[in-house]
Amino acid sequence: MEKSGQEREKDKDKEEGISISIPVPEAVTVTIAGKTVKVEGPRGTIERELWYPGLHILIEQNDEGVDNVVIKSESSRKKIRAIAGTYTSHIKNMIVGVENGFFYKLAVVHKHFPMQITLTKAGDAVSVSNFLGERRPRIARVVEGAKVDIKGKEIIVSGIDKEAVGQTAAGIEQTTRIKGFDPRVFQDGIYLVEKGVGTGAGTGTDTDTETG
Repeated sequence: MEKSGQEREKDKDKEEGISISIPVPEAVTVTIAGKTVKVEGPRGTIERELWYPGLHILIEQNDEGVDNVVIKSESSRKKIRAIAGTYTSHIKNMIVGVENGFFYKLAVVHKHFPMQITLTKAGDAVSVSNFLGERRPRIARVVEGAKVDIKGKEIIVSGIDKEAVGQTAAGIEQTTRIKGFDPRVFQDGIYLVEKGVGTGAGTGTDTDTETG
């Protein structure tokens, strides 16, 4: 019985498979144990569980003897390709994180009510006091793996885990987001102004920035 076009396409996807290689820098070590990918570098270590049926993650050396993280599958179906792409992004970010780190810069803007921004004693939350003249401070959680430095009207969130850094920065920004006010007139709040690779402590070789 002749196969339908959809069945032939599925067979083709299965035959082609996928293979994605991610170079590992000299200063970074990647080890894979079961479902866990561990990445170590000058700035620290990140572990993450990455597993999906039919998808394999392994370490291979190229012709130049350089280690590569290789994501393979005998299938190239849409779902497998999507998961492989997600895992590729995760591993690349882990490598960049342990080698260079990530940062987000936020600006504190107040024209009507001066805000006081402080870290809690435990360092696990940011307290925003006197926003809109409110008596009770607003609190933003610092996600584990992120570090927050407050320097006057500037807040720098940094760390080796891009997701932790990004989530912490988004939480701080969201803390002062309000509805019902025209942002062109009422600009009080905390806003993301810069993000990039590095610590955010200065400019030049330490950071590879992108605005927005």
